[in-house]
Amino acid sequence: MVIDGVEMREIRVADAAGLAEVLERNRAYMAPYEPDRTAAFYTEAGQRAKIEELLAEREGGRARPYVLVADGAPVGAINLVSIVRGALCSGAIGYWTDEAWTGKGLATAALREVCRIARDEVGLHRVEAGTRVGNLASQRVLAKAGFEQYGLAPGYLHVGGAWHDHRLFQLLFHDDPPASRLPAAQPPPAP
Repeated sequence: MVIDGVEMREIRVADAAGLAEVLERNRAYMAPYEPDRTAAFYTEAGQRAKIEELLAEREGGRARPYVLVADGAPVGAINLVSIVRGALCSGAIGYWTDEAWTGKGLATAALREVCRIARDEVGLHRVEAGTRVGNLASQRVLAKAGFEQYGLAPGYLHVGGAWHDHRLFQLLFHDDPPASRLPAAQPPPAP
């Protein structure tokens, strides 16, 4: 999918160097909202390890990781993770964009597309996301994509040396029973 010249595609191990560069460049910008990270997280090796972890989760049906690319370089990421089937039939979404791309609708468009994927391709009933109480920009992105706040989680995430409260949001897709939303099983191979 292309959003105003930015491609949203599945993440690849080859994205590690570009992600390390953009994350390092945006380190101070994202610090108030992101968990504390080790120095290794901002390296190509650290990003390769993170991507490999996400791809393993994808293979297990527990994640759908995506990268946002402009002019051949990553400018953000959005991940559908913690996919749970059964009675819950839910997943969690996290996203970020390069500071230079904020306020341009990119995060909202990518979020809407990942929600479409969660509903139509993955077959989920709901998705959720959390933001630090003061992260009004991210809360606006969630509201524009149709999410509703459903709670407040005290001391939810450790950021900048302290535990911070987070607002919790969800988007419900349908009321179908869980079994009717499972992806179709593939027939066994012919003998």
